[in-house]
Amino acid sequence: MNTAYGLAAIGLICLVTLAIGAFGLKLSRTTSDFYVAGRTVTPYRNASAIGGEYLSAASFLGIAGLVYTNGLDMLWFPVGYTVGYVVLLVLVAAPLRRSGAYTLPDFAEARLESTTIRRLCSVLVVGIGWLYLLPQLQGAGLALTSVTGAPSWVGGLVVAVVVVANVAAGGMRSITLVQAVQYWIKLTAIAAPAFVLLAVWFHDGAPGPASARDSGWVEPLGGLAGQGHPVYATYSLLLALALGTMGLPHVLVRFYTNPDGRGARRTTLTVVALLGAFYLFPPLYGVLGRVYLPELPVGVAADTLVLQLPGAMLPDHLGEVLSAVLAGGAFAAFLSTASGLTMSVAGVIDQDLLRRRLGRVTGGDFTVVQGFRIATVLGVVVPYAASRLIEPVGLATMVSLAFAVAASTFCPLLVLGSWWRGLSTVGAAAGLVVGGGLAASAVAATVLAGPIPGWPGALLGQPAAWSIPLAFATAVVVSLATPGRIPLHTARTMVRLHTPEDLVLDRD
Repeated sequence: MNTAYGLAAIGLICLVTLAIGAFGLKLSRTTSDFYVAGRTVTPYRNASAIGGEYLSAASFLGIAGLVYTNGLDMLWFPVGYTVGYVVLLVLVAAPLRRSGAYTLPDFAEARLESTTIRRLCSVLVVGIGWLYLLPQLQGAGLALTSVTGAPSWVGGLVVAVVVVANVAAGGMRSITLVQAVQYWIKLTAIAAPAFVLLAVWFHDGAPGPASARDSGWVEPLGGLAGQGHPVYATYSLLLALALGTMGLPHVLVRFYTNPDGRGARRTTLTVVALLGAFYLFPPLYGVLGRVYLPELPVGVAADTLVLQLPGAMLPDHLGEVLSAVLAGGAFAAFLSTASGLTMSVAGVIDQDLLRRRLGRVTGGDFTVVQGFRIATVLGVVVPYAASRLIEPVGLATMVSLAFAVAASTFCPLLVLGSWWRGLSTVGAAAGLVVGGGLAASAVAATVLAGPIPGWPGALLGQPAAWSIPLAFATAVVVSLATPGRIPLHTARTMVRLHTPEDLVLDRD
């Protein structure tokens, strides 16, 4: 790839991001603006913003790399990512908005009337957010190294600096504008080169992968065979992706920005359409990679396939331009997802650590914003340092582990908290501890110990199939055993969560 083209594309994306963020700074004046954009974001703009932050490094680069390496079974990843929003739409979108909370710990405290539950949720939000930030920062390093040959730490640093500048300056209102624009940038950046490469493929006679069938690349349930027990691994992965979406803090905070529950449902429905449009393209790069790049050069990661493919198919000026466009789109993915994650993590650090510890609960808006900006720096510095210490395990793989932790913790809390009056504070806490402890232990073993053979490797590599049911069962059984710990105002809270905002009661 031409280094100048790649740097120009990445630099342009960073400048556009900062410019939009600066415009959003003019609109952010109150605490509500910083945390939930004044709760005035329209469903379609909010849907674009959700698409912008949800389509991460795993979506832009990781899925193509997985399809290229492991075969067509990896199409379950985009399917699972999208299905997660259908589950979210049906179960929790409207109740979350009607809760009136700023953050997920706010919702948990309001529903369960417990500061202990709030603290547990705060720890989990920060942990999941940092776990999800790792692949964004590592992906930025891979992309910049592929474009320029610069050390991998530079790409992550660029993303960290731009994200801190944007989030700290304008908060949620600023980030909403940035992410809404970046969704369309990402869609254009991945779709336009895909159409050109498809035209080249048709011009070449639409060749297929030479040895795909011999290698098992197109065989069903073969993509996760490297972990052992591919049937279990596939279904566990789908469960994590379908139920983990509702547990991602940077996704949930978006539903607090809608004006009402109906807007939240419309937002979710639109998101499904936007995600479906985007996910048509990453698998194409994986398939074309098997045709034109049957073997990647030594030292080149499969996650960079999207950036390498145009040069292999069009070894001329046009190929360099397309690679630069894709590099810019990849950086838009890193920036938008990292911004949403940083926003959710910083909100929790600010509310539950800084202001509470410093006694600033009654402070004015200036003090609140100041604490939020300090929290933003803390929210990025820690995962950036971790990204330099932990070896990459694959962008999509790391994201799927974050989904498994989210599904094992917040999914039971949100579903039971929104629909079951019998949930007690002790039951909710037990479910969070058991689900979070089991899933986090599996993630730590997978990241630190490397590949593990047999059933232990399959169970630890894809823990959702056992950690989610155990979390649900623990919460239910403990709640049934502690009926005296059901929150006092549960009935009133449940009415609030499920009563449409425009319902007018006849007082006569």
